[in-house]
Amino acid sequence: MDIPFLGNWRKKRGPAVGVAVFSDGDADATGVTGLLSECELLRSQAEQAGVELDDSAASLEALDQLLPRWRDDEEILPWLGNDAGLYLGTVIVRTVPGAAWEIWPNGHPVVRLVSGREIDVVADGHTWASTGAPELSQVYAEVAEA
Repeated sequence: MDIPFLGNWRKKRGPAVGVAVFSDGDADATGVTGLLSECELLRSQAEQAGVELDDSAASLEALDQLLPRWRDDEEILPWLGNDAGLYLGTVIVRTVPGAAWEIWPNGHPVVRLVSGREIDVVADGHTWASTGAPELSQVYAEVAEA
């Protein structure tokens, strides 16, 4: 359905970006990790390209090599950016000792390292989906050596 004023409104404001997680009590770390690791759209795109997302650093390198066909689709781009960031965070949380999801009061998920540094993986995912840089594997490498 084509609604001209809506299309113009979207062009002026850009797509909505980000993801929020809210809970009515103490969040179960395992449950949050599971929820944030779903990344259905990214997993679907990767599967179509023959890339297996196994929550490893190697899978981030494989994602970086994908032909970015999604950049032509304004509807998919923000969702794929969310998924890419959440997947990056999932790999970090599952492979970097002491890394854990942290949910800010506004519901925004970030990854907190043992050092206390917080990584806004969702923002990194959006940048990667839009421009390809920084590469997901590069962000991971910087985080893993810190």
